[in-house]
Amino acid sequence: MTGLPLDGILVVSCEQAVAAPLATRHLADLGARVIKIERPGTGDFARGYDETVRGLSSHFVWLNRSKESVALDLKDPADLATVLRLLDRADVFVQNFAPGAAERLGLGAAALREHRGRLVTCSISGFGPDGPYRDAKAYDLLVQSEAGLVSITGTEDAPAKSGIPAADIGAGMYAFSGILAALYERERTGRGTELEVSLFDSLVEWMGYPLYYAGYGGTPPARAGTSHAAIAPYGTFAAGDDTDVVLSVQNEREWAAFCTDVLHRPELATDPRFDSGGRRVAHRPELHAEIAAVFTTLTGEELTDRLAGARIAHARRRELTDVLEHPQLLARDRWTEVGSPAGPVRAVLPPIGMAGRAPRMDAVPGVGEHTDAVRAWLDEG
Repeated sequence: MTGLPLDGILVVSCEQAVAAPLATRHLADLGARVIKIERPGTGDFARGYDETVRGLSSHFVWLNRSKESVALDLKDPADLATVLRLLDRADVFVQNFAPGAAERLGLGAAALREHRGRLVTCSISGFGPDGPYRDAKAYDLLVQSEAGLVSITGTEDAPAKSGIPAADIGAGMYAFSGILAALYERERTGRGTELEVSLFDSLVEWMGYPLYYAGYGGTPPARAGTSHAAIAPYGTFAAGDDTDVVLSVQNEREWAAFCTDVLHRPELATDPRFDSGGRRVAHRPELHAEIAAVFTTLTGEELTDRLAGARIAHARRRELTDVLEHPQLLARDRWTEVGSPAGPVRAVLPPIGMAGRAPRMDAVPGVGEHTDAVRAWLDEG
């Protein structure tokens, strides 16, 4: 078996920024042909976010390998007709226009599928196709704020946004999985379907635990940095040589082993301040003081050896430069290279691995790089 599961699937995407490009890049990883419609000249505005990857945008390089870029002006009737010709052949159409824009262009799901019954359409929006926030700007930070993620992230003193575009990523992944489900359904019914995904709905789904916690408990989870509102010890602790080690002790068996084999203080396991999860949370400052009194006498290597010996869940808090050379990535040969307008760039292999089959890892395109070739392909058919 040498092919990929989406070989032969044609995806046309009027996309920009993060959510839609993430969904379609995952489809491309699995073998789909993805034709990305971009503005002539400037292209997807994510191309201009930064210039850190040999003059290219880090966001764009991450999200757009293995795609064909076709530059079309959708306000030009001839170019719009080219999009419709592409959609006559497409299996999937993805768009993240502003609300109502697709319909005004004649690219709304209902109009497209009227004569294209097998077409799967996926609309990605900020807050959904209706409701009072329908037309609100939906940049990732704004959605994180509206969904409450910012309120539970950060420290006691200050809230913070997630360091990655969580709302965009969530919507992109739901679009990806929804498209796969729609294609599977089409195999049984012969009919495509219309999908709606919003950044807000996606992130509210991810907020499930804190929403239940606040709704039924009466108070939101406390912002606690890398600590946890309901578990202790949990979070980042420093060894004597300033190595940061992250702990996650989640049950009484682990707590007893931690006290005996890591702290060498078995009496702490039954200390009335710490002898249950709730009491450890209630007495977190005293708990941290007891832990620090031991950890500061150890090097990072000594501490991780003790934790490993006691089978206590732990990790190193790594900086991004450390992750680039992470021993797990290197041992499993997870890094490769893809082409780009600036030459070869590093790329990590997709998270979905298929036995005996390599993922598609083609180049990141330049703006309109494939316009002429795609027009010629259309004319041939």
